[in-house]
Amino acid sequence: MITGSLSLLLFAPSGSGGPGASAFIIQIGLFIAIFYFILIRPQRRQRQEHDALLKSLQRGDKVLTASGIVGEVVHIKDDEVTIRSGEAKFVIMRSGIASITNRTAVEAKPA
Repeated sequence: MITGSLSLLLFAPSGSGGPGASAFIIQIGLFIAIFYFILIRPQRRQRQEHDALLKSLQRGDKVLTASGIVGEVVHIKDDEVTIRSGEAKFVIMRSGIASITNRTAVEAKPA
């Protein structure tokens, strides 16, 4: 249905856009606006929150990785984090941390 009217619009002689062309442009604009507010904006906000979570990562935090491993942070390097889970130690990328489950490190109190 849409492809038929799109092909009519694309192959119409020049100067005969008429009211159908403006309605089509409005529909495309609404379609883009809906995608922005439903998909793009919430994903951008979620990514900013995740970046803030990763920046606040401290030694002693209990974390859950994206692959489902639960462990405690023992060392933080630039983009690498060493976690201890049970008796094993893993070095993972900082971006592989999904959430902080329990923060055991003492946070600085505002003065």
